[in-house]
Amino acid sequence: MSRIGKKPVPIPDGVEINIDGNLVTVKGPKGQLSRQLSREMELSIEGNELIVRRPSDGKIHRSLHGLTRTLIANMVEGVTKGYQKVLEISGVGYRAAMQGNKLVLTLGYAHPVEFEPEAEMEIEVPAPNRVIVKGIDKEKVGSLAAVIRASREPEPYKGKGIRYEGEKIRRKAGKTGVKGRN
Repeated sequence: MSRIGKKPVPIPDGVEINIDGNLVTVKGPKGQLSRQLSREMELSIEGNELIVRRPSDGKIHRSLHGLTRTLIANMVEGVTKGYQKVLEISGVGYRAAMQGNKLVLTLGYAHPVEFEPEAEMEIEVPAPNRVIVKGIDKEKVGSLAAVIRASREPEPYKGKGIRYEGEKIRRKAGKTGVKGRN
């Protein structure tokens, strides 16, 4: 039995879950999320918990069991607390700024790099070297943060670039002088 799949998803106060076939809709204080899930998983609400059951012990059902439960739990957490990713910018002259709704990054390229978030996403720049991506959908928050990071990934020699908060960059030694060669 899947350890994750057999745990019930607690439904906090103020959260409403609607199951229509394989479409799950979660409404909460921060917004609403909908997702198509596998038709084979059996979803039921018992009291203030959502239970996910699988029809058999086949390999595909075992793998879908934990996935389905985790996706629903992420939706519930997103509409109650929300998600955020913090990015740090390091490098001389590298900085971030907001212009209206757009994030403008100066990263040493000929032109600044601009990002405009989707409607339910939010980007904050509390300092020129920090960017915070917020939203209710965990997948979209992580995806936008990854796209921003990919615009200038940290390089291994000086560590310049955009990294996640707390991310460790493996550093390489630079060139060493070789004597005796002519």
